[in-house]
Amino acid sequence: MSAYDLAPVNTSDADIVQAANLLRGVFPDARHFSEDALRWQYRDNPDGEVVGFNARLEGVLAAHYVAIPLVATVDGREERGLLSLNTATHPSHQGKGLFTKLANATYAHAAEQGFGFVIGVANANSTHGFVKKLGFQLVSPLRAMVGIGPLPYRTTGAKVRYERVWSPAALRWRLAHPCYPYMLKHAGNTRLVLSERTQFGARYVLGAARDGRFDGLAPTTNEGVRMKAWIGLDPDLDWAGSLYVNVPMRLRPSPLNLILKDLTGRGRTLDADGIRFSALDFDIL
Repeated sequence: MSAYDLAPVNTSDADIVQAANLLRGVFPDARHFSEDALRWQYRDNPDGEVVGFNARLEGVLAAHYVAIPLVATVDGREERGLLSLNTATHPSHQGKGLFTKLANATYAHAAEQGFGFVIGVANANSTHGFVKKLGFQLVSPLRAMVGIGPLPYRTTGAKVRYERVWSPAALRWRLAHPCYPYMLKHAGNTRLVLSERTQFGARYVLGAARDGRFDGLAPTTNEGVRMKAWIGLDPDLDWAGSLYVNVPMRLRPSPLNLILKDLTGRGRTLDADGIRFSALDFDIL
């Protein structure tokens, strides 16, 4: 039997077309696997081009995995990390352990390049593989809050151990998603970035800020938005006593878990109470 050829992903137009074809073939209902979206993810990110590996058999793309660079504050220090993102194995090549091989090759390569961690959002089906086969920590299920009224921010002074650092250039890039249009809504002292997508009739909140960081990056809307949905973790959001409820796991289309893999060799872990993470920080909405 021929051996698979594993090689780092490159971001040439030809390779992006091949990756898009594989991803759409495996996930035919996922609209965000267009070639434009992959060019945006893989090449245009101000924090760097993707890190990942492909597996080919006799020149044909059999499996693909990438993670995209980011900058985050971890325990008070800024460092480069990766967001685990796109992965697919062609049905003819499944069951051969290709994803595990590609992921391990990606993480070894990333560590050599100075990346300190990989963070990701895994659904209920994939979480076990990340934890048991790839050594990720299951940090916490993400909250999925649905309700009415303002998001219940408070000033807690809580120590945040992990938070994505969004430079102006990175924010501009993030809100220029080729497939998902966003809008900016002023809600009292808070600016909300809203997705066009909804759950249970509630409009998803991509991100929120109590400053002007989002101004000018998305069209402003005066649309009345009564029901809102928020996904993530944030110690400054006090949901107790608010008009929001955490959607029960059994009612969620795909419960999402925050996972982390330390690449420094120090065995670092995180706890949910010290993380600020929202839908702005991962690519699903």
